[in-house]
Amino acid sequence: MTETPQMPEPGGRVADAPKGNWVDRLAPVRARPYLRLSRADRPIGTWLLLIPCWWGALLAAAHQGGFGLREAWVMLGCAIGAFLMRGAGCTWNDIADRDFDAQVARTRSRPLPSGQISTRQAAIWMILQMLLALAILLTFDRLAVALGAASLLLVAIYPFAKRFTWWPQLFLGLAFNWGALLAWAAVAGTLHPAALALYGAGIAWTLFYDTIYAHQDKEDDALIGVKSTARLFGSATRRWLRRFLFAAVTLMALAVILALVPGSSLTALAVALGGVWAFGWHLAWQNTRLDIDDPETCLRLFRANRDAGLIPALFFAAASWL
Repeated sequence: MTETPQMPEPGGRVADAPKGNWVDRLAPVRARPYLRLSRADRPIGTWLLLIPCWWGALLAAAHQGGFGLREAWVMLGCAIGAFLMRGAGCTWNDIADRDFDAQVARTRSRPLPSGQISTRQAAIWMILQMLLALAILLTFDRLAVALGAASLLLVAIYPFAKRFTWWPQLFLGLAFNWGALLAWAAVAGTLHPAALALYGAGIAWTLFYDTIYAHQDKEDDALIGVKSTARLFGSATRRWLRRFLFAAVTLMALAVILALVPGSSLTALAVALGGVWAFGWHLAWQNTRLDIDDPETCLRLFRANRDAGLIPALFFAAASWL
């Protein structure tokens, strides 16, 4: 295990948060532990939860032949909801993992293990975030509301997955990409095989980026008995990442074809598939740069997946206007 002081970071700052983030600089002092608990000082998780929602909304708009006010609200509502539900999910994760987090160098400075707030305060904060997210969800189609409610089961299970399976990243993928189904339903009022393929692409993408992320903690995880795909794959990680890349690109291309053939123009289809190709190129670039024994490189590549995910979203947006 990496030797680090047991004391929290100065000023309560979380060790792996970007230096100079807005929470540390601008947020009221009393609000900082709660915002840190929600990972507001690390926005990458919100992006990774939001992007599959935007994929679903934009590809559904392209499938239906246009982008209007309804689609715009779905995308905005998903953005607000992703911030709130990512915060609630992280709060729940930290409540469940508070004893483990106290034993891991990278996480022992988080608000709960460092004693900045109590478990009861964290639980109240989680419920408040969930209620605000529910208010957004209730503006969507009834099917989307039902899907949103169903996602809570996956959110509840995820923090415990690392205790009973070597594939907790799969459970994260199931939870984090549910928004692709929800947003498609919010736009179209129904589900479509393309949405299921897109969901599968997102799960493969999560397996890709979260395996990279998990390599930061593999030594501590081994000592405390926490499982992960990083520990499972070890030196074969790059080979497994290529498999996840192939699955993500293939399923996303299938989603585009199912959504746009035969109703859309050839130009729209070509543009959307171009986004899939560029997405795959970005993942391949990440894999060539990976050093599984360098935590800083792993974190940097993990954060690069915001850009990777936004690439097809931009291309899908263009296709929805063609």
